[in-house]
Amino acid sequence: MTRKDIKARLLNLMIKNLETHIGQIRDGILAMKESRNNDTKSSAGDKYETGREMMQIEIDKFEMQLYKSQRLKKELCDIPLEKTYHLAGSGSLVFTNAGTYLISVGIGKVELEKEAYFAISLASPIGLMLKNKKVGDQIQFNGKQITIEEIV
Repeated sequence: MTRKDIKARLLNLMIKNLETHIGQIRDGILAMKESRNNDTKSSAGDKYETGREMMQIEIDKFEMQLYKSQRLKKELCDIPLEKTYHLAGSGSLVFTNAGTYLISVGIGKVELEKEAYFAISLASPIGLMLKNKKVGDQIQFNGKQITIEEIV
């Protein structure tokens, strides 16, 4: 498997995981709305209104999670696979002596075929240090000297 294949498979895996998460969030929103709408008004009116308001707050939280997950998915889908990178930056897969980093969205550790990769944002501490570095460049991170071996 080539390094470009690894990048494509990582992106596909991350998108698929986000799609699953988006589906779960949508199911949660639907269930909460049904529960809220089926809740019959009790004789204790204030208790009923408080319960409905609490459900609405939870629905709002789910909807914010949905929005964020959809935005992350779009960012991943917008990464061009055919682009050649000479410098580490958004969309690049950076192989180092201390791990491999996909500079995209900050999802964290992703396992592909028993290998660990790290999906990081450009705004993360290590993302900022890797930004605009080229093959052979070195950075100091968490007391370790990291050498960039390849950028895809």
